[in-house]
Amino acid sequence: MKQSEIFRQNAENCAHLAETAANEPAFLRFKRMEAAWLALANEQDWLDGEVSPTHNAAASGAGDRAAGKAEQIDQVT
Repeated sequence: MKQSEIFRQNAENCAHLAETAANEPAFLRFKRMEAAWLALANEQDWLDGEVSPTHNAAASGAGDRAAGKAEQIDQVT
């Protein structure tokens, strides 16, 4: 199994944990962890030569924006 697939499984686990989170701060933390694992998976794909650097930058930016938004919400609560 490729390392990026393991990272994506970890992201999926975080998504499931977010669905069952007891409160909003826990939900947001799991969502940030999910975004981080997806960013790592995309980076690993790039390192393995599976995607171009341009594709990796676009995919990584989306995860960074989602994590940033969750962090802003978490700071408000």
